[in-house]
Amino acid sequence: MSFFKRLKEKLTGNPTEEEKVVAAINEEEAAEQKQDEATEPTQIEAIVDEMEKVEEVSETETSIEPETPVAIEDQEQQEQQEQQEQQEQQEVQEVAIVEEPVKEKKPSAWSITQKFKAGLEKTRNSFTSKVNDLVARYRKVDEDFFEELEDLLLQADVGFETVMELMDKLRFEVQRKNIKDTNGIQTIISEKLVEIYEQGEEDLIELNMQPKGELTVILFVGVNGVGKTTTIGKLAHRLKSQGKTVVLAAGDTFRAGAIDQLQVWGDRVGCEVIKQSEGSDPAAVMYDAIRAAKNRNADVLICDTAGRLQNKVNLMNELEKVHRVISREVPNAPHEVLLALDATTGQNALVQAQTFKEATNVTGIVLTKLDGTAKGGIVLAIRNKLHIPVKFVGLGEKMDDLQPFDAERYVYGLFADGLDKELQNKED
Repeated sequence: MSFFKRLKEKLTGNPTEEEKVVAAINEEEAAEQKQDEATEPTQIEAIVDEMEKVEEVSETETSIEPETPVAIEDQEQQEQQEQQEQQEQQEVQEVAIVEEPVKEKKPSAWSITQKFKAGLEKTRNSFTSKVNDLVARYRKVDEDFFEELEDLLLQADVGFETVMELMDKLRFEVQRKNIKDTNGIQTIISEKLVEIYEQGEEDLIELNMQPKGELTVILFVGVNGVGKTTTIGKLAHRLKSQGKTVVLAAGDTFRAGAIDQLQVWGDRVGCEVIKQSEGSDPAAVMYDAIRAAKNRNADVLICDTAGRLQNKVNLMNELEKVHRVISREVPNAPHEVLLALDATTGQNALVQAQTFKEATNVTGIVLTKLDGTAKGGIVLAIRNKLHIPVKFVGLGEKMDDLQPFDAERYVYGLFADGLDKELQNKED
């Protein structure tokens, strides 16, 4: 499948299928509305008829009985009963007219694409505008053009090794296709960037989820201040929206306020948080959390850990102990070790990733605050140098702004304007 065809399908999804889903949802909502309208008057009329019968009986009884103190007391009790029944009638009517909550709809392929486009706006405005200026200044693809493009890619934190590999691929492609001018060069750059990232591998973003009925343990690592706890909350929300039962383990017992922060997120997304007091042994917290998750038949346990990169020896010892306790209680666990990195730190994020890779077996990267940096090329540097896939990216502050990383959508976010023109030209 050609790059353009694959890109278009990824960006827009299957319109026919989406239209079918929307139509089915509309029909279902219309049928429910008609049913509610038909049942509401019937229920209310039945209640009113019953109330009228009660009133008739009470009037008959009061007209027959003499006005004695006992009769007066009975009449007061009947009035109280009538008031209670009227209140119950009002409650039933209120319940009858309350609408059912709107079902959460799965985001469309296009809406996810727009999140990537919006999240990479700063990088696009900085990097892509310079690429556009470069293409406008150079009418021919020559060595001077490649040298300036190389500088631009390095400034975007793509990484030296990645840039060199990309330059080699571009030179080969230009020579193979006998390309003379710069028209369409952004398309070739985009295609080669996707090839470099994927490296022939598939399903890079899939979490290693265990079969139904078994506990999946996800361990989060990262330094303080990268958005690790916030990311845990957003991932818990994502998994809960998929119908999974999630438990959180407050293993960062070192940083002041870390436990309370995770508890706030637990309350917000509706997940139980297993915790101990500050200064407790993180491995003991993990032990309690695993036992609690098993007793509650939870699907996923997400474990927070302390981040102290400046104290490398203690960090490694603590992570090794936590890892040992988890693997002893749950075979082959943790099933995922996700490293949270701040995209705004640029090449420093690459150094952190190297250090944590030595401390524990990192299986994936969660790149936070990608919407807040103009150097979004760090994604490619991490993937190409450390061979660790980026599984999630933070594209904003909303609950659903944590998205699975997608190479095509990422490249589209970098070159959206130019690729839109190329896609339009292909259609014409």
